[in-house]
Amino acid sequence: MNTRIILAFSMAALLAHTVCAGAQQKGQFRLNDPVAGNVHVSQTTLSDQTDVAVTVYNNDRALVRDRRAIKFLPGESHLKFMDVASAILPQTVSLRSLNAPGKIQILEQNYEYDLMSPEMLMEKYVGREVKLINKSADYSFYEQPATLLSLNNGPVYEVDGEIYLGHPGQVVLPEIPEELIAKPTLVWLLSNDGADHEVEVTYLTNGLNWSADYVVTLGSDEKDMDIEGWVTLNNRSGAAYTNAQLKLVAGDVNVVREMERAMPKMARADMLMAAGAPMMEEEAFAEYHLYTLSRRTTIKQNQSKQVSLLSGSDVAVEKRYEFRGQVHFYSSPIDAIKNQNADVFLVFQNKEENGLGMPLPAGVMRVYQEDSSGMLQFSGEDRIQHTPKNEEVRLALGKAFDVVGDRTQTDFRTLGARTREVAFKISVRNRKDTDIKVDVVEPMPGDWNVVDQSHAHVKRDARTAVFTLDAPADKEATLTYRIRVTY
Repeated sequence: MNTRIILAFSMAALLAHTVCAGAQQKGQFRLNDPVAGNVHVSQTTLSDQTDVAVTVYNNDRALVRDRRAIKFLPGESHLKFMDVASAILPQTVSLRSLNAPGKIQILEQNYEYDLMSPEMLMEKYVGREVKLINKSADYSFYEQPATLLSLNNGPVYEVDGEIYLGHPGQVVLPEIPEELIAKPTLVWLLSNDGADHEVEVTYLTNGLNWSADYVVTLGSDEKDMDIEGWVTLNNRSGAAYTNAQLKLVAGDVNVVREMERAMPKMARADMLMAAGAPMMEEEAFAEYHLYTLSRRTTIKQNQSKQVSLLSGSDVAVEKRYEFRGQVHFYSSPIDAIKNQNADVFLVFQNKEENGLGMPLPAGVMRVYQEDSSGMLQFSGEDRIQHTPKNEEVRLALGKAFDVVGDRTQTDFRTLGARTREVAFKISVRNRKDTDIKVDVVEPMPGDWNVVDQSHAHVKRDARTAVFTLDAPADKEATLTYRIRVTY
């Protein structure tokens, strides 16, 4: 019974403190504390919010625009702006009045993040008196005053002139220290030459990030595909954004990295799929691209959300097979390379006439294809960089099981101190039941010249020769060439 009375009394004290704070948030009050001094203080919470907009960049940073209707007193007063992101960058904060510009001035700005926790509460009571709840032999509970001496490697108490190393029961604190707060809070000293204001507070915060993910469905003939683009948005900023306007910026925005406060550990994110949602509107912005969600959305803390970015159907695509050599093949004799599997690529043009033509943010494209029963199977994925419209997209899918080749160095000659002549035979076996084309891509060192070849090559650039072979179904195609290289 004593335990319930003591615990109820402690909880009542805590609730009284909370109720008092809640009452203060609804209006103005005079408070004598280390922040405000003996001046008027206003508090604002999300209950005063009239609008919120979030612009998220793909470098773990976002711009928040928070609008609130606030009652002010004339003259100098403090404003406690609560419910901001815990990962806020305080040096980026700005405040302005929307209804009376110039009538409100910022004299001083503080960011309070000494947050309440059991560890912080105990730390504030080092050297002060607390109460210990003890259990007697008859299982009743009694209260005992003590002084908290230290918290190094565990609490140390003084009780009736004796030192206690820890305590098996509960510790009761008489009150919550004024300097501790429940949530990160911006505090301004303002000069107000007017009445009430609707203010807009803008700030940058870490902990918000987005990336693009694409689902590609390849047709059975491997000549066309459908594509669905999704934006995956992750919020670990320490705040929720309810019914927010959402914009995304794609591009590499330069930021200065500094030592920042460590982010708290976050719970596992929930995944939401906004199926059937309209696509995002895209526009050029500075040197980047801006994507705007046409509807409002709620971004919860510790949440991963997906919204539709784009879609395209009947996009022409080409599957390519490739064998790639190495630069060092031309500098010394090498052993034969047997049963080398070809690399597989999907290539398509990001053009409007090809069913796309929208700037593609960097992200992962995952490719699916129907099997003989009509069931979709995963067939590979690759990451793309930011890709403007009218550019080519090339996806590496993996190794071809049924397309293998052998490489044999048939001759190697030293013609001078810096000149070599090298000959190769490359056999490609296509064990598929369809005809394909295979590119043999040879990276070249130094100054090079093909002196003999069974198939014409294309000089892709100063360092690359490409030979294209027709490989009929279940047949073998052979390439031979001789090259002279000067280093």
